[in-house]
Amino acid sequence: MNALIDTHAELGSDEEDEDFDDEMDDRPKKINGVNGIEDSSEEEEEDDEEALKAEGDGFIQDDDEEEDEVEDRGTRKKKKKRKNREVEEALDEEDLDLIGVDYEPREATQSKYKRLKRGHKERATKARGVDEIFSDDDDLIDDGDDERRRPGAQFDNEFADFIEEDQFEDDIEDDREVGQPGISLITSGLQAAGLDEGAEEDYRAAFGDGTDYNWALELQDADDAVGEEKELELKDVFEPAQLAERMLTDEDNIIREVDIPERVQLARMPFQELNLTPEEMETRLNEEAIWITKLIWPKKPLPAYFERPFRKAVRKVLEFLNIEDYEVPFIFNHRKDYLIHAPSDLQDDPDNGMPMDARPERLLNQSELWEVFDLDLKFRAFTEKRDALQKNYDNVKSVAPGLTDTVVEDLIHKAVTIEEIQELQDYLYFQYSTEMNEFRQEISEHNGTQKRANNARTFYDKIRAGKANSFVHAIGITPDDFAKNAEGAGRGQYVEDPIEKPEELAEKLIDTEHGTSFQILRAAKLLYIQQLQMSPRLRRFVRGSFYQNATIDCIRTDKGMRSITDDHPYYEFKYLRRQTFLDLHGRPDLFLKMLKAEEENLINVRIRMDGYDEFKRKLYNHIVSDNISEVADAWNALRREVLDAALDKLQGVIAAGVKETLRARCEEELASRARENYYNKLDQAPYKPRGADVGSTPNVITLTNGNGLRGDAILWAYVENDGRVLETGKLSEMRLGNAERNIPDGKDIEILVEVLRRRHPDVIGISGFSTETRKLYKDLQEIITQYDLKGPMYEDQDDGMEKSDPLEVIMVNDEVARLFYNSPRAAAEFPKLPPLTRYCVALGRYLQNPLAEYASLGKDIVSIPFVQNQTLIPQDKLLDRLENAMVDMVNLVGINLPETYDDKYLSKLLPYVCGLGPRKADRLIKAIQVNGDQLDSRFDLIGVSEDNRDLKAAMGPKVFQNCASFLWLTFDPTEESSDYLDNTRVHPEDYDLARKMVADAMNMDEEDIKAEVDDGGPSAVIRRMVRDEQTELIHDLILEDYASEIEKKLGNRKRATLETIRAELSEPYEEIRQLFALMSSDEVFTMLTGETKESLNEGMVIPVQIKRTFPDHIEVRLECGIEGGVSESEFPEGVGNGGQEPRHVFQTHQTVQAKILYLNRKALTAQVSLREDLIRQPPRRDFDRIPGEWDEQQEAADKKAAERQKEVATGRPNRVVNHPLFFSFNSAQAEEYLGSKEPGEVVIRPSSKGLDHLAVTWKVADNSYQHIDVLELGKETEYSLGKQLRVGKHTYSDLDELIVNHVEAMSKKVTEMMKDERFQTGGKESTEQWLKTYCEANPSRFMYAFCAMPKYPGYFYLCYRAGYKGIPGAWYVKVIPNAFELDKHAYPDMTALKNGFKLLFGSKNAAGGGRPPPVQAIASRPR
Repeated sequence: MNALIDTHAELGSDEEDEDFDDEMDDRPKKINGVNGIEDSSEEEEEDDEEALKAEGDGFIQDDDEEEDEVEDRGTRKKKKKRKNREVEEALDEEDLDLIGVDYEPREATQSKYKRLKRGHKERATKARGVDEIFSDDDDLIDDGDDERRRPGAQFDNEFADFIEEDQFEDDIEDDREVGQPGISLITSGLQAAGLDEGAEEDYRAAFGDGTDYNWALELQDADDAVGEEKELELKDVFEPAQLAERMLTDEDNIIREVDIPERVQLARMPFQELNLTPEEMETRLNEEAIWITKLIWPKKPLPAYFERPFRKAVRKVLEFLNIEDYEVPFIFNHRKDYLIHAPSDLQDDPDNGMPMDARPERLLNQSELWEVFDLDLKFRAFTEKRDALQKNYDNVKSVAPGLTDTVVEDLIHKAVTIEEIQELQDYLYFQYSTEMNEFRQEISEHNGTQKRANNARTFYDKIRAGKANSFVHAIGITPDDFAKNAEGAGRGQYVEDPIEKPEELAEKLIDTEHGTSFQILRAAKLLYIQQLQMSPRLRRFVRGSFYQNATIDCIRTDKGMRSITDDHPYYEFKYLRRQTFLDLHGRPDLFLKMLKAEEENLINVRIRMDGYDEFKRKLYNHIVSDNISEVADAWNALRREVLDAALDKLQGVIAAGVKETLRARCEEELASRARENYYNKLDQAPYKPRGADVGSTPNVITLTNGNGLRGDAILWAYVENDGRVLETGKLSEMRLGNAERNIPDGKDIEILVEVLRRRHPDVIGISGFSTETRKLYKDLQEIITQYDLKGPMYEDQDDGMEKSDPLEVIMVNDEVARLFYNSPRAAAEFPKLPPLTRYCVALGRYLQNPLAEYASLGKDIVSIPFVQNQTLIPQDKLLDRLENAMVDMVNLVGINLPETYDDKYLSKLLPYVCGLGPRKADRLIKAIQVNGDQLDSRFDLIGVSEDNRDLKAAMGPKVFQNCASFLWLTFDPTEESSDYLDNTRVHPEDYDLARKMVADAMNMDEEDIKAEVDDGGPSAVIRRMVRDEQTELIHDLILEDYASEIEKKLGNRKRATLETIRAELSEPYEEIRQLFALMSSDEVFTMLTGETKESLNEGMVIPVQIKRTFPDHIEVRLECGIEGGVSESEFPEGVGNGGQEPRHVFQTHQTVQAKILYLNRKALTAQVSLREDLIRQPPRRDFDRIPGEWDEQQEAADKKAAERQKEVATGRPNRVVNHPLFFSFNSAQAEEYLGSKEPGEVVIRPSSKGLDHLAVTWKVADNSYQHIDVLELGKETEYSLGKQLRVGKHTYSDLDELIVNHVEAMSKKVTEMMKDERFQTGGKESTEQWLKTYCEANPSRFMYAFCAMPKYPGYFYLCYRAGYKGIPGAWYVKVIPNAFELDKHAYPDMTALKNGFKLLFGSKNAAGGGRPPPVQAIASRPR
């Protein structure tokens, strides 16, 4: 044991001690002997962290940095490390023991420095087993190690007294005891305890003998053994989610390495790999071509004679997809000859019937190729399901050798959908559940995994096993024969009737399972109904009839009746009835909205078969017998009964399946529309200034004023044509001056002009979040005109002179910039720029490269709306379609690989290249970096180099075949290794053909070609043509002869490919996208306002804010920022035209309701009306409907029910009075409506007291409203207006008279009161305080004042105080029409009221001793 304890401490030199003191972090390392291993756990931890950090940042660690770090260290540190490395040349005994190496123990040398170390386990001759797992001794103990077993014996030194030598109970028992072979420590302990055998057995039964977990220990030992040899992998360091995010899982690595296009691998991942012989593959492709043609051809608007060529084209595409593993862009660009049918192809198909003068026709476009790709995947799923069905059927036949099911064998090859296969599978499980259970049992026995037999039978198996099954046979026709009769296939099956009635036969079949005839009948009916329902042939027939006659009804729910109001987006189908699939054609979003409303429990979408009853009556003829008798009638009635029950169930099942199928088709159609719109947005080249080359990148300056609020600065950015952001800034004072008013321009205008003159941008882009952006657009145009700022120079084609136009300002689509400027990606790329400047950078990039901007969004692209109701499409399906559009456009444009692969921004396009994906693009980039960032030709990508360089292949041959032509390299005429064809869309497989075409165009014979090639390489001929500028010679070739010769000799169609070669030799990688798309007025309107044609249109009633009022017009602003105007003719009644001025009625910033009369989307202005009669009219929503498809009766009934419900809720009928001031308000709504009105304004509304009452609410003052009850007399009908209107003691003939002579008369008196000099604006308390203050100053004076009574509108306090010592008091004054009422006396004006008060007070004071008169009763306010 002494050998394991190092009692020596090595003394270092003074120099080392100083180093240790000076550098506390540089701790001395333990020396590991001859191998020079430094045992420093801290340093290992540092190294591990650095290695893991390097792996996390890209999993590439540069070891060269360590040498640089060593060179930077001090001389003393270097000397110390050299000395340590010289000393650390041998492993000490402790480490040798740790790693399991035998060694000769060295003699221990005594030193005055001693240390305690944890002792390592001794290698025992016998490994420690389960018997010792309960031992308290940590070390393995041999029989001869008595001395070492004694605790503390090895510490015979100064530590002996320090360590307490306690003996434990187990040590005492085991001390100096020889273990018995084969008996565990537990057993020996039990024996030592003196237990008998019975007690020992009970003990082991309770606690075990220590061997219960041997298996776990063995597994742990095995894992430890494997772990010692296992290398550290990424999954040992990073979480699975992190690896999946970085695409570094094992599955991702497989996708990287397998030589199949990445998107193809991912799409086929759920399916099994095809391992077919050439003959089987040929058969499969032919079947699949027919299957896909039936699905696509009906949608093709082509003559019928193109159907066979179309099927051949589909067959060829499937061959490219499944055998060659080509991706869609490669097929579209390099196998296009197989997608076009020309009259010359008739020689291959003489029976086609196509006219000889017919023009060539493209049979499949690019979007249809993607559809074929998707259908190929669906066909894989279909065939796998069909194969599984065939396997299950074979399994059943293996259990029952003589079994033959004609239903399965006939229909399995006729099935064309997964749904039909699933129905056959369900039929098989229903019909042969017992046989399938037996087969599973046999498999379990064969595999040795037999479990308890499952003898449980299904409900229908029990019926089949009983006598009720005989009754089913007595029905006389099987469900399959019945379905054949319905289909009309073959000879009809005649139905025979039994000789007994159903009830009589049931009596004879009573058994122990079914004790009565009723039970027999019930069980037989259930079984036959289920057989009908599970019949695949009958389902197939019913489904076909269902699709032909299906209609869709929308049934509103109780919740929908209340929630779907007239202005709700779901109202267009709230009462929709009898819609056929043809009616929904072209409107996929309508059906998806229906389903969305159904999910929200607002409507029920019911799909049913039109003419269902007639359909059933026709089917009766195929199941009933032709016999005429009571027995036949009884059996026919039973047959009709079970058929009705089965068909009712089938209709529900089939309707659910049809609904889901229709949902999927509508989602696909809507997603395809989104893809098309997205493709059109991608199909635009960078902005092209006048005179610039097509495809060139402009220098741009972009500006934005953000939300355009007062005080907001204008931010700008200058983006160079190479994508660098060279300058940014902020403009705070950009207002334009007015020379006539001597108002100077803002000081920042000159700063902007200086930047524009210094940077010389090709265009100015502008965008923002509000309508203020349009004002900035106009201001910039005026600045350019005022300062004569010009755009780039160009040569006029007419006169050849150099010219320049005024610098152009354009509105830029900001849908990408809005997603970018506040994103983490923007913060990481431009950490020092404010968000709005990043927004400007994104605008500039959009002008320079729209394709790259959309690609940079990644999965966020689904946030941009491309079609209306896009949110109804599942995101994964939408993303798949949008990515396909990006793939198509990227491969149309091509990628300049040397300039793109190491650019963080442009490299985001690489995953969309044909054959690549995120994983393979990453492998491509790393391979180029490993190859020294040198790329001389396209063939370098597969590791083939003309100069025999040792290159790492970036991809396999199959992926290279897919992507080669879409990755191009700039041609350098000064480099001999540079190939001109690498700069074109010509595929490497056609290089020889292109060289042959050039040689023929230049009339070079074989000797000339050989000499040129020997001197300059394979492409020397093309280099010569380019050098001599003779590319126009290529147009003299007759390509038809070339194409015919190639097809004869090689069997390949190359006519379209030859055209591509000719075009590329003349103009390599020509820009073929559309010009940069300028925004339309509707797009600008939506961008700046957030409104669409559906959300804001003429006729809508919206809230507007008053900006300024003038006598003849009012300026308003809509919520979306649009400026609006109200002409005098659209003022409310009583305003303008001799009435009140607008400024007395409306206040600035007041919000009122208005109706849009005219909306100018280009100028962002609107004309609105404030006329209340127009506002009350609801906007008309015209739906294009045909008679019978809208349930008007239900709509009317729901409206009446809503009115009744409202009456119950409000306690009054919902009546309507023909008067402009009538509103269906309650008291609170009336007060809210009058809140923005002037005092004296009136609302007439229904009364809660019944149909013979009305309520009139008028505004007494701010926040004070009086409600007047009006009794109607002389009513002709319940809902008509009374001929006499009584308010208290006053009677009026109509509402206008009531308003003028009652309400307005009181309003005038209120105004008179509030304008009186004695009126106090405060309440009663403040008025009394004023009186007190006045009387303090004038102790002997009597003073009074008026103030409002807020609790009772229309009443006022008359507060008084008879001198300073007098008691304050208050009387009540009531306003009545044309007078004031005080103590039941009426006074016509304020003067009479004051005099009357004095007289009354004098008389009361004389009679009552100065006390105020009693307060009279005040009537309650009418409701």
